[in-house]
Amino acid sequence: QVQVVESGGGLVQAGGSLRLSCVVSTRIGSVNTMGWYRQAPGKQRDFVATITASGSTTYADSVKGRFTISRDNAKNTVLMQMNSLKPEDTAVYYCRADVLRAAYWGQGTQVTVSS
Repeated sequence: QVQVVESGGGLVQAGGSLRLSCVVSTRIGSVNTMGWYRQAPGKQRDFVATITASGSTTYADSVKGRFTISRDNAKNTVLMQMNSLKPEDTAVYYCRADVLRAAYWGQGTQVTVSS
């Protein structure tokens, strides 16, 4: 009843940019907070950025000033512009959407930053 689909990952050189996109389809309620998390090999899934339905944003310290999260409520879409990418940003990036106090996750999209 809720589908979360990410796109936009890929391979980029250090210093480059990528933009991730996530579209949420729901028939059970409106989408509240949306966000991005990432998981590097052998590590836990970590918070990257979130944005509320009213547009308030929060970022992990490691991405502040480099990543920008935004959303289009009419399209249930969240974007994340990633600039000045570093090799340590390499991970699978997951989109999260909160609907009726439950969290829904996408399948993830790979971001690889080469040095």
